[in-house]
Amino acid sequence: MTDPKNFEAPDLQAIRTAAERIRPYAHRTPVLTCSSLNKMTGSELFFKCENLQKVGAFKFRGAANTVFSLSENEVAGGVATHSSGNHAQALALAARLRGIPAHIVMPENSPKVKVAAVRDYGARIVFCPPTQRDREQTLEKVVAETGATFIHPYDNLRIIAGQGTCALELLDQVPGLQIVMAPVGGGGLLSGTALSCAHLDPKIRVFAAEPKGADDAFRSIRDGRIYPSENPQTIADGLRTSLGTRTFPIIRRYVERIVTVEEQSIVAAMRHIWERMKILVEPSAAVPFAAVLEGDFQTRGRRIGIILSGGNVDLDTLPWL
Repeated sequence: MTDPKNFEAPDLQAIRTAAERIRPYAHRTPVLTCSSLNKMTGSELFFKCENLQKVGAFKFRGAANTVFSLSENEVAGGVATHSSGNHAQALALAARLRGIPAHIVMPENSPKVKVAAVRDYGARIVFCPPTQRDREQTLEKVVAETGATFIHPYDNLRIIAGQGTCALELLDQVPGLQIVMAPVGGGGLLSGTALSCAHLDPKIRVFAAEPKGADDAFRSIRDGRIYPSENPQTIADGLRTSLGTRTFPIIRRYVERIVTVEEQSIVAAMRHIWERMKILVEPSAAVPFAAVLEGDFQTRGRRIGIILSGGNVDLDTLPWL
């Protein structure tokens, strides 16, 4: 087992510095409420709308913080990464804003809307089979050919600090939260969220949610070792990755529990948010609200902040069609 006491993590100053660094580029996203969803769940829900962030996802925070903190020497060959979509878009845009190349390795089954967006931001795309091993091997070849600096989608301290700015804003916008929830795939958003909450208000309970068909994070935290994400079966394409060596110990230390949810609950949560709140969210973003709907842990009567992680949806493949 990994010792959760011995690990590196961004401190509060690093997260605040990230917030200042990305301020000229990233949106300060709104927090929305919905009386009908509050009534449905018996809770006070506050939705942090990262679906309204640049590139349609929280990922822009970490990418912008990282790209704009690199030295000129570090970006001489551009930047590179592997991503199913949102980090790809985020890095592509951040690179374009700094005026450097971006090389993106994407699984062949990435949503078309995300592939198109990465191209629109001017990045070079290299496709690979949809496994973690293929992603990493293809990326190694790209880095060797280009000399680009690899920006990991989540297992990077600058990325984690950037993602932590989301909860930093949320706690400033909504006082008195008792629970904060985020989805978990690789753990960048969850790590940053947990760190911001721990530094600013340790009384806040941090929960994560992931699909039952991609429950590697749940099993990893339960057993004290990182399990790879192998053939995950879920519509939440942004949550199909494994925890990283940096995100894993942060989550073990600061996250109270990871809740797993059924696919039909994800679809129901996504549809409720669309119909009741009139905003567009992708399946991954609906997973924490799905956990509240399933009611597997005590949320009634609580003030709950939920991070809606993104809104990049392929409208031709909506899950209820």
